[in-house]
Amino acid sequence: MHCRTARCACRGVQTCCNRTDGRDPAKCNPAGRRHARAIRTEHQEETEMAIVGSGDYRYERVSSWPNLPKYWEMGLASDGAVNSKDEVHIFSRGAHPVTIWDTDGAFISSWGEGTFSANPHGIYIAPNDNIWLVDRDYHIATEYTPGGKPLRTLGNKLAPSPSFQGMPFNMPSGLAIAPNGELFVSDGYGGHRVHRFSADGELLLSWGKQGTGPGEFALLHNIWVDSRSRVFICDRENSRIQIFDDNGAFLGEWTDVVRPGDVWIQNDTVFVIEDGPQGGVSIWDLDHNLLSSWRSNEPEEGTILGGHGICADSHGNVYVTEIGQGQRVTKFQRV
Repeated sequence: MHCRTARCACRGVQTCCNRTDGRDPAKCNPAGRRHARAIRTEHQEETEMAIVGSGDYRYERVSSWPNLPKYWEMGLASDGAVNSKDEVHIFSRGAHPVTIWDTDGAFISSWGEGTFSANPHGIYIAPNDNIWLVDRDYHIATEYTPGGKPLRTLGNKLAPSPSFQGMPFNMPSGLAIAPNGELFVSDGYGGHRVHRFSADGELLLSWGKQGTGPGEFALLHNIWVDSRSRVFICDRENSRIQIFDDNGAFLGEWTDVVRPGDVWIQNDTVFVIEDGPQGGVSIWDLDHNLLSSWRSNEPEEGTILGGHGICADSHGNVYVTEIGQGQRVTKFQRV
């Protein structure tokens, strides 16, 4: 297939065209974007083959990932995480809250039916493959075995801490584990705080308040701790990522992101999902150098509808969980 590169108004979009009808590829559409569609059977959707991203981080959007069991719907896909076996875990607000898939989208298992509130929020998989799930409306973070057996819970179910007290939790959003095993929780919607716990679950430190200055938050939407023990906070409604040391000292902020909803750090590469009409995916190194990004309103160019969570597997493939109009998981396969 003869491929050409076309730059559109959206960052980092490349597409290919394989015309068989004699028409000029440059006239595929008014913007000069070139699309290749592989038509399958009459009961299957067209497969879009646009390439997004740039440099060493270029991706192809995978059509119809994952392969849902018959009669299933994904529902609002809140967040995702990948374990040491490259099994993709999706935490959703549907009938099957925790679903597990291989990287090709084949269904492995599900659990958690009837366990969570209407708004489960964040998922984090520990190095031992235990799974932490953060339930926003139940005000708790719970550790589970890979098979779904609960082990321990931080917070008190259905008992939010008053916002003015600053104690855990009031509508928490995410959890991350530091290299030393300590736990950090973003108490996002009601608390406007970060809570640091020992590996055994003892509260060690809390910081933050509502506002727009350093160490202040409009909405802590998710959290990660990098290999340097720096704490990354998606301060979504302030359209920035704030970075702290593990004692809560402010180190800096990234303001060139659009309503960041989630951050996933792997091999010192930072994957960010950005929400809203100008949202998309951006990929950075730990020193805030942009490696790749894409934003597009063209479905075949990687449109993300209500991007809420992001994760990556060991091959660098990216999975975006979507709520709102999306209600799906979109896989971007690295090429």
